[in-house]
Amino acid sequence: MAEQDHILVVEDEPITREQLVSYFEEEGFRVTSTDNGDEVVDLVNELDIILVLLDIKLPGKDGLTLTREIRVNSDIGIILVTSKQEQIDRILGLESGADDYVTKPFDTRELLSRARNLIRRVHIQQSQRRKNHIRRFEGWTLDLNKRELTSPEGENKQLSAGEYQLLLAFMEKAGEVMNRDQLMNRIRNREWYPDDRYIDVLVGQLRKKLGERASNAKIISTIHGTGYLFTPEVH
Repeated sequence: MAEQDHILVVEDEPITREQLVSYFEEEGFRVTSTDNGDEVVDLVNELDIILVLLDIKLPGKDGLTLTREIRVNSDIGIILVTSKQEQIDRILGLESGADDYVTKPFDTRELLSRARNLIRRVHIQQSQRRKNHIRRFEGWTLDLNKRELTSPEGENKQLSAGEYQLLLAFMEKAGEVMNRDQLMNRIRNREWYPDDRYIDVLVGQLRKKLGERASNAKIISTIHGTGYLFTPEVH
């Protein structure tokens, strides 16, 4: 339930920070806030945080650095809050391990909807990991707790948050062709940008971890004009 979920607001602008804290508290969430990026990782490790609203421009450590540091030990939800509009910034933010982003000025109702949907998915993922944390395909093993992929030869490869979420989406729909829009909807809670090539970038990164190239990929096949197909059976 929302009243049991603990959100961390990281924002150095006092008015915005106070508005976010007040709004989410009114919606029944428990909220902790800080304007100091140096405190973030400790707060995440010490408190039962389920979601971080993280301003990308902070004095000291910026939001991208903090996202990467959080992801070392945690799969909690991360929403970047930024005023930047450039395509490269969106991709860098998501590749750093963020789950979503909003740009200022933002609609608080939309932010609330995104936060609730993301929290719901984090709870589901945590529950699934507790039940059965190992998945296997084509000689590969995925450890859901460690977000670690082990090759048939026994080599361990750590997945980024984006790579991990994409692989889960593929495995859940193994044998079914999925287009970029479907994949984006399964791993992100954000608007679809027609010029956003993030899925293609992520597929390329995941193929590299799997030792594949686009020209002869067998595990993740390109279906031209449609999308991608994850071919192995998952156990």
